Amino acid sequence: MVSRVLLTLCLLGTWTCAAANPPHRHFDGSWTSVLSCANAKGALGYSFEFPATIRDDVLHAEKGTPGEPGWLQIDGVIGADGAASLYAKGLVGAAPYAVGERPAGSAYGYHIDARFAAASGSGVRVEGRPCSVTFTRRG
Repeated sequence: MVSRVLLTLCLLGTWTCAAANPPHRHFDGSWTSVLSCANAKGALGYSFEFPATIRDDVLHAEKGTPGEPGWLQIDGVIGADGAASLYAKGLVGAAPYAVGERPAGSAYGYHIDARFAAASGSGVRVEGRPCSVTFTRRG
């Protein structure tokens, strides 16, 4: 009964919906990310390993220094079932590794469809060149 009242209040906008639907937190913790992209469309392939954190169902992973060539950030929400829609954005590190040999420092972005389990996750780039990402829980 109480949950039904909270849901009604949430739908009416008189209660914060987060209070009625708290995060599941199954995936919270420190993770290692590995992003790998194959040679494609004249661009060289690459693979990077960098840390990720999941807190309150939200993933944040970052490599490099914001604003500098080679920087990459991945963010997104993970559902209770492990499905995640992530978004990667960054700055080209070196032209030979970018499709079209875009110059270092050029901005880019793309979506990643991913799925998480208790200690691992994986995903694929949606637009552009083929890339995959894996996640492994640390500790």
